Amino acid sequence: MSELHTPPAGDDMAKDDDVVALLMRQHGDIRNLFDEVEAAEGEERRDAFRRLVRLLAVHETAEEEVVHPFARKGFPGGEQVVAERLAEEKAAKETLAALDELDTDDPKFMPQLLKLRKDVQAHARAEERYEFTHIRRSTDADNLAAMAKAIKAAEAMAPTRPHPGVESGAKNMALGPVAALMDRTKDAVRKAMGKG
Repeated sequence: MSELHTPPAGDDMAKDDDVVALLMRQHGDIRNLFDEVEAAEGEERRDAFRRLVRLLAVHETAEEEVVHPFARKGFPGGEQVVAERLAEEKAAKETLAALDELDTDDPKFMPQLLKLRKDVQAHARAEERYEFTHIRRSTDADNLAAMAKAIKAAEAMAPTRPHPGVESGAKNMALGPVAALMDRTKDAVRKAMGKG
């Protein structure tokens, strides 16, 4: 067993009263999960990859539904900042979809994973620099806390697997359709925000 084990989204029990701090911590968890997937093999790699896909789904969906709408209106140039982040997210989702087609033991898996990692890390740095800093400067503690609360509620409600209740079939269990997981996570975020 690997000594690394990043808790699933929402399981760290941290008191999140600042959306920027929450998202920054998720960026760290995402980096740790990439490390876990790279270091592991076999079923352990499949498990770490499942947790990575779920955290990416929760994180990106929360940004799309909570953070980006605020950024678009919350500070000058917000529209452009969000457009650039969405283009980065689209590229990462395309790489993730390609990974979804592979078993974690496939020789093509690790090169695709490394490409995804590079894309996700560049995206995270851009968010931290161009979006998160402005969000913190552009609103008060109450609004930061309200956005964090919506994301935490979504984490708690987000599906843990693409197809809950379907526990057989190595490929489905390991990977599953990422798009379905993203859609169901989006529904959970919207419900948590009282929009669904």
